[in-house]
Amino acid sequence: MISLAGRDIMHAWGKFVFTGVGLGLLIGITLSMAGIYRGMVDDGKVLLDNSGADLWVVQKDTLGPYAESSSIYDDTWRSIRTMPGVARTANVTYLTMQVRQGERDVRAMVTGIMAGEPGAPGWPPYLVAGRQITRGHYEAVADLASGFKLGDRLQIRRNHYTVVGLTRRMVSSGGDPMIFIPLKDAQEAQFLKDNDAIRQQRRRTAENPAFNRPQVPDLLAAVIASQSTNPYVNAVLVRIGSGHAAEKVAESIRRWKRLTVYTRAQMEEILIGKLIATSARQIAMFLVILSIVSAAIVAFIIYTLTLGKIREIAVLKLIGTKNRTIVGLIMQQSIALGLIGFVVGKITATLLMAPIFPKYVLLEPMDSIIGFIAVVVICILASIIAIHAALKVDPAEAIGG
Repeated sequence: MISLAGRDIMHAWGKFVFTGVGLGLLIGITLSMAGIYRGMVDDGKVLLDNSGADLWVVQKDTLGPYAESSSIYDDTWRSIRTMPGVARTANVTYLTMQVRQGERDVRAMVTGIMAGEPGAPGWPPYLVAGRQITRGHYEAVADLASGFKLGDRLQIRRNHYTVVGLTRRMVSSGGDPMIFIPLKDAQEAQFLKDNDAIRQQRRRTAENPAFNRPQVPDLLAAVIASQSTNPYVNAVLVRIGSGHAAEKVAESIRRWKRLTVYTRAQMEEILIGKLIATSARQIAMFLVILSIVSAAIVAFIIYTLTLGKIREIAVLKLIGTKNRTIVGLIMQQSIALGLIGFVVGKITATLLMAPIFPKYVLLEPMDSIIGFIAVVVICILASIIAIHAALKVDPAEAIGG
């Protein structure tokens, strides 16, 4: 039986190999789609890991700071720091925007970090080149995925920053590279209005009749002063002390500070269960479609090969060959086609698609094993039509015209 299948494959090896290569490209895309989903999940987990936080304190009744807008006063960290179980706290801001360098711009998550030392919450945990931020203004640490190099000058809003350090795998949940700048600069970039907007607001305030009353002489000055300050951050990152339960400390902050607090597990559920849920469903649909197309290709080529050797199958039946031998012949050809496709697809996904794809593609061994099993099952199911056609062959056709 093995010899018959092998001989038949060699007889039409060109069609067989080229079909296997085409099928392999589809399988490669399928494996890459699974890798894209794994990469999105890994991006979310890496974002949480690199933050160095055990708790995220955000604006009440929000999912921030990664899922939606969050704004709290930047002095909140002081009162949180004194609470039982809290070891370290740090303010942080996140702003996804286009960062310009000369004539090109890069989509990035600009992260504002407090003055401190490496290892503090919010800081990049390690560098691959350069140094950490040491000045209070106009220095930046960028992820390698941004394409920036040491010494590059970046424009964020109206200020310019010099790249003094480079890090790796510091990305947002959407895969955008992160750029770290001092907190005060980030607050200005995110919350402070531009000069024209401030002038227009001051003019509108001055023209308001309510500000011309004698009983509010200082109100205009207070409003103008408030427009020049930006006492807000997106979140307070909290690291709890050893021996303390994260949920217990979080509940204490919720009760006394009237803020929303998320633990690591809760934040991971927000990132994976909410932010990438739609993308996950889209990828799942693509996987189903690609599986159906792959099955159709295998079924078509095996059926075509079977029709091309109807006379040979009739001869086999005429000399007493059992049906299970013929079924095995066709099924082995189908599985062999799938194996060629899987090898080509695995090579394509690993060496071609994953390195050049703009988003992070994580190809896990277990996904490859599941993919291999799925390919074999699809090939077996796809051979049913050809098997049905072969079993209906009349032995008399072997001696017919």
